[in-house]
Amino acid sequence: MLPHFSQQFMQDSPFYQGAAILLVSILLAKLAPLPRAMQPFYLYSQLALRLSDKVNHPERSSSQQVTAGLLSIALLLVPFWLIISFLLQLAAYPWFFEFLVLYLCLSDEQFYKVAEEASQTLQHADKPRTRALIKGWLSRDTQGLSEVGLSKAITEKLLTTPIYGTVATMVFFIVGGAPLVLGARMLKQLQLCWPAINPHYRHFGKPAYYLCYVLYYVPSMLWNFTLAIQGGPKALKAMLTPRRSLYAINHHLSTYNIAAQVLDVELGGPVKFGGVKVPLDKVGPPHKPDASVLPRALRLVSSTNTLWIVSLMLVPLIWTALRYL
Repeated sequence: MLPHFSQQFMQDSPFYQGAAILLVSILLAKLAPLPRAMQPFYLYSQLALRLSDKVNHPERSSSQQVTAGLLSIALLLVPFWLIISFLLQLAAYPWFFEFLVLYLCLSDEQFYKVAEEASQTLQHADKPRTRALIKGWLSRDTQGLSEVGLSKAITEKLLTTPIYGTVATMVFFIVGGAPLVLGARMLKQLQLCWPAINPHYRHFGKPAYYLCYVLYYVPSMLWNFTLAIQGGPKALKAMLTPRRSLYAINHHLSTYNIAAQVLDVELGGPVKFGGVKVPLDKVGPPHKPDASVLPRALRLVSSTNTLWIVSLMLVPLIWTALRYL
């Protein structure tokens, strides 16, 4: 029996190795993230912003702006992605470089620690410090946000980061390995840099927005499901009957709606970019959030992340048990 089990284990070793790479990269990204200024995706975003300053001209026709957005994606994504994917194939120890790619792609999981600190400063009514903490993480204006606005902004970012972090990394690594994770994460970073709800990027950012909408549809639905099962019937109803946005572009409205039901607060609403107010949908009960909602949002995200990590640990164990039996 033991030699037979050892033989089966060796046959399935790529499966166990992949699960171990995923688990270690997720845990390390949460426990020991790189400083933000040293993260490759932060540098990548700075490059994207500099390019957009040169090629995004809002005074031009919408079709020209969309074309510029598509060409900018091709210029910033394809060469880097091809080079790194090629190097992964040539590496003597590909498992190490796969781990490194996943770890770096999970860099935004660091926002959880930022949100913890912002929660404490906001509860002590230190709004300037809270604004300074989240400023580099949001593309919207944060200066002048009230306690309600800060609570909404932090909660919404906290609830949507795992979609392109933990959940997408697990799903895409299973489907296409580290190259797919890397390509999807690079595209998402461009979308975050050029938000299509920002009037300055209304047309230029649309290609990245729609590509990410399609690419991250499944991870978004899976994350929404794990949020909804913790919120009871109202949250499940919100998941099964998603709210339609009144606007052509509205990020993560279904996620906001489900989380609003779980937390029993209002989320969404107008945001500002460069002093220009952009109307967006409000969802959830008519209870304005304050600093007290942040600890509950942190617990919700923590418990949902735990569900995903436990699932990742259970799958190899269940597979081993089935193979052994």
